[in-house]
Amino acid sequence: MFFGEIPNLPMETWIIILGSVGLFAVLTLLAIWDAFNREFPSNMEKVGWIQLSIFIPFLGCVAYFLLGRKKGEKN
Repeated sequence: MFFGEIPNLPMETWIIILGSVGLFAVLTLLAIWDAFNREFPSNMEKVGWIQLSIFIPFLGCVAYFLLGRKKGEKN
């Protein structure tokens, strides 16, 4: 294998790891989708929030939901 052997972890640990990764992925996709469908004062602000959500996945989507969502208007 390219990355070495897969660690022998209990099933509960794998469920927690994969569930956390899945939750982060869903939150990031929701932030991107929501920012794409909102009207912001400028297009650059919209692009900035989308880029933040993409390049800093978990912290970017949390920042968007706490700060950026209030700035945009729903279509």
